[in-house]
Amino acid sequence: MAKFDIIAATGCPTGIAHTFMAKEALEKAAAERGLTIKVETHGQVGVENELTKSEIAGAKAVVVAADKDVQAERFAGKPMVSVGVSKALSVEAAGKLIDRALAAKGDDTVAAAADVEDEVEEKESIGHVIYKHLMNGVSHMLVFVVAGGVLTAISFLWGITSFDSTAADYNSFAAMLKIIGGIAMNLMVPVLSAYIAESIGKRPALVPGFVAGMIAIQGLPINADTGMIDAGGSGVGFGFLGGIVGGFLAGYVILLLEKAFSKIPASLNGLKAIFLYPLCSTAIVGLVMLGISGPMAAINQGMMDFLQSLGNSGPVILGLAIGCMCAFDMGGPVNKAAYATGTFLLGTALEAGVGTETYNFGTNFMAAVSAACIVPPLITTFAVVVGKKYFSQEDHDAGIVNLILGCTHITEGAIPFMTKNIWPVMPIMMLGSSIASILTIFFNVHDPAPHGGFLVLPVVENGPLWVLAILIGAVVGGILFVAFKKYDFEKNQKAAPVAKPVEAPKAEAADFVKVENVFVAEDFASRDEALSFVSNQAVKAGIASDADAVMNAFLAREAEGTTGMMEGFAIPHAKSDAITEAAVIVVKDESGVTGWDTMDGAPVNVAIALLIPGAQAGTTHLKILSKVAEALMDEDFRATVKGSTDAAEIAKTINARLV
Repeated sequence: MAKFDIIAATGCPTGIAHTFMAKEALEKAAAERGLTIKVETHGQVGVENELTKSEIAGAKAVVVAADKDVQAERFAGKPMVSVGVSKALSVEAAGKLIDRALAAKGDDTVAAAADVEDEVEEKESIGHVIYKHLMNGVSHMLVFVVAGGVLTAISFLWGITSFDSTAADYNSFAAMLKIIGGIAMNLMVPVLSAYIAESIGKRPALVPGFVAGMIAIQGLPINADTGMIDAGGSGVGFGFLGGIVGGFLAGYVILLLEKAFSKIPASLNGLKAIFLYPLCSTAIVGLVMLGISGPMAAINQGMMDFLQSLGNSGPVILGLAIGCMCAFDMGGPVNKAAYATGTFLLGTALEAGVGTETYNFGTNFMAAVSAACIVPPLITTFAVVVGKKYFSQEDHDAGIVNLILGCTHITEGAIPFMTKNIWPVMPIMMLGSSIASILTIFFNVHDPAPHGGFLVLPVVENGPLWVLAILIGAVVGGILFVAFKKYDFEKNQKAAPVAKPVEAPKAEAADFVKVENVFVAEDFASRDEALSFVSNQAVKAGIASDADAVMNAFLAREAEGTTGMMEGFAIPHAKSDAITEAAVIVVKDESGVTGWDTMDGAPVNVAIALLIPGAQAGTTHLKILSKVAEALMDEDFRATVKGSTDAAEIAKTINARLV
């Protein structure tokens, strides 16, 4: 059975994009550090690449990057870092998490040295736990919303009253589709509530969670004649908000019952699971939910009135709020809040029926949310096509893929573009989304389907105008994005001390590591002295034009996370516009460089330093780094490089692994 240095679990609420972006980032970050890793993903199709008990037992550390329940209790006792999935979407961020996980071996001095961002993150851990429970419910709920909403929308293709047997456009198949869709949509709140509860109290919490969700949609039944509680009466539901409250209530009631029943002998565990937990928790949660139904219904109505008031304020105010929320974190908590609100209003709209004011508002709101979610990826597509020369090949390829993602209502593809330049890319995305939302509301577009992007166009009322609104938002945002990239490109061109054109990457060349750039008998007092030596040698060799700039680039990388590996190796790397030619410089110190933070605490004997021009940072850098990291996993390679005092032999050995 294979063993891994690091094991990880990733999961986002929708399980579509963030989950796998975090997986890729963690794998690349591990490769940079010469570590093996296995990442388990909790996507919409379920758990993939599942970790086994032996793999968990054999791992050095664990990274959990998830906004849903990934059964983290499996990792109890292992050095572990647990954060939201958005904290692991870049290689740099994922690398920090891996470093933190490895440092969590009980060394309090290392934990105390965490940076300010990590300290804030720890303080917010309670908030993250609550968010994780909430998103576990949302992730399970969304599939019901999508299936039910789309089926209901399809039924409208035969006519807006085709489900009504008394209507002229009645169609029995359309009626059946609407029935099926309606059932799925009605399960939205109970499923939300149940899986929030399950995330907190595990399987025993499902029963009170489902019951709480059903009470949330039905309310407290009152007899209209007597004004008293009556099982045969009718109540006012308190919907989506009530489902959230019920889910948390059910989950924490189970935790309280577990403490209350902890004195019961273990031989009666079966009785607890099958009888005591479901009976007591359902009674307690049910009574509380019915008791708060009045206030909750009032709060729910107040929220609806507030949203309606935004709509009454005009398309600009409502559209601006929707657009900014959807593009703010593109699939994160704020985006999910807007989308969840849209699906809730859509559910209410479909229940109210076509032609009602509630239906018109809910479907118009949903159309605006969908437009705002579609725009950011399309902005990147427009930008990489129109301003191709301002983007790396990697960004260009990602932008083209975003055409497909955007058209199918998947916003997350735009995240890598935003994380590279939060300012001004985030405001540009928010502006583009807001324009699309405002125009969607202004054009009176109605979308009865909660997801699917342009795939649901046949059921969208005023569909062509909806597409027009989205395209206008994407084009405006795209033009601004290109303008920013052009400005940034020209600024870097002027600032770069280019003595000659940047040569094509030489990672494939057999003599990439030159013999004259291998120094085998050095003696360094510290890490910084070694890096300063490399920086100066780079200038002497014509690889770079400014030793200070190269040194600063090395130190900036070390500040993000040590490049010290294991068994006496380090792979420092500098990315700078002061570097004019991609190259590798090797330095050896037989006595060992102390003070270089390594994963096994050993001093560094061999530093294989990578120097990469800024323009090649996303391509050559990763390519060389991954090959060197791969080579360091080879015992023969390590032994040859570490044991040889022949610069030619060392250069030949490293070049052979870069081909």
